[in-house]
Amino acid sequence: MAQTVTPLFDAATSLRFEEDEHLLEGVLRPYKEHCRYLRSATVTVKNGLGVARGQFSIPSPCYIDDTGHFNAVEFNICYNQLVYYLLAKSIKEHAVPALADWSVDDYWVRQLPDILIARFRSIFRSQIDSLSFSGEVAFASITHSNVRQPMVLTDTTVRFWDAQDGRADGEVLLALLNPPSSRTGSGSGAGSGIEERPAA
Repeated sequence: MAQTVTPLFDAATSLRFEEDEHLLEGVLRPYKEHCRYLRSATVTVKNGLGVARGQFSIPSPCYIDDTGHFNAVEFNICYNQLVYYLLAKSIKEHAVPALADWSVDDYWVRQLPDILIARFRSIFRSQIDSLSFSGEVAFASITHSNVRQPMVLTDTTVRFWDAQDGRADGEVLLALLNPPSSRTGSGSGAGSGIEERPAA
């Protein structure tokens, strides 16, 4: 039976966690070195939901000649890296009650195989300088579902901006499969990780 971890903080408490370099290194480890765009991040938790803010830099695209601006593929990759960090930090600090059953070890074995994008929507308002920009990912809601299989559904919002008023934003629904409360041991290893896909 999975062990339940009691949150260290009341859901109404507002908390801020500064950059955790060691955790960020672990979150980015699956990425090729030239695709590690997230340079630093902080997390704030209020009313039981977390928000991560990060600083990004993309010296050159990893798959195409330089376009000179932030594009759809990079939006997806940067979202992935920041939401991974948000999940990992929220779990490490036991700061989000809806993720109280998770340990950091539970997270590491599920980061790639069991965290999936179920729905993705992005809007580019104005061009963003990909060399230096900021981003924010926030949990809008977290619910547990057992309709077809146990999972945690997480509605998130995301936005990116730069110093020249560049802006892009979106909404993403994440499905966290094989949550620790549903079974003993690691994730199934089936399926793909958070998809890093170009726009259709």
